[in-house]
Amino acid sequence: MTTTQGHLYGKVALVTGGGRGIGAATALRLAREGADVAVTYVAGKEAAHDVVRRVEALGQRAVALRSDSGDPEEAAGAVGRTAEALGGLDVLVNNAGVGVLGPLGELSLAEVDRVLAVNVRGVFLASQAAAGRMREGGRIITIGSCMTQRVPGPGGTLYAASKSALIGLTKALARELGPRGITANLVHPGPVDTDMNPADGPFAPGQTAMTALGRFGTAEEVASMVACLTAAGYVTGAEFSVDGGHAA
Repeated sequence: MTTTQGHLYGKVALVTGGGRGIGAATALRLAREGADVAVTYVAGKEAAHDVVRRVEALGQRAVALRSDSGDPEEAAGAVGRTAEALGGLDVLVNNAGVGVLGPLGELSLAEVDRVLAVNVRGVFLASQAAAGRMREGGRIITIGSCMTQRVPGPGGTLYAASKSALIGLTKALARELGPRGITANLVHPGPVDTDMNPADGPFAPGQTAMTALGRFGTAEEVASMVACLTAAGYVTGAEFSVDGGHAA
């Protein structure tokens, strides 16, 4: 067991969708910085519990919570459950999201409702609940998308719209919560190697060609930016691209 003494020592973090990909990497990085961590999941129970075991191996407390960010009660409820299980809340990472791509005319109402429910309403409700629980100097960090800055081709209307809504939300949160020392920031990943978008997948060559660095990023590289923002007390209402130059 490793005892961690980083800048988040004694703090509690909630990472939504923390069972895999960017969420899992973020949960582990925050644990290495000393935080106790809660992660939410919908279907990937075993993966989420594996993250818990890895966090505990670092000497931190951890809990996996089944919570669907598309369900209004569960989106807000995960915040309270985290605070009850781990004794408070200092960091909220709004990572859970869904991506639906397709021609504008073929997107169904059900798809529109689901994407907006998870990517926008769920983030709003979790942030609202966190604001009621978060201690002075807390951090709200939301995972956006490089498609808010550059949509490289057709098929991204719904996803880009949902992620773009987070820009206004983040700026407004910064203004509203600033007097309490709570910061709110937004991280825009570009093409990142995860099971949802693998670097060796069928769409990878085109995505890679759009970056200045000519490669996919890693989940750990995005997590590093999140960790940096948890330490940055004078940065709020800002957007940060971790996209390999996708928007350059």
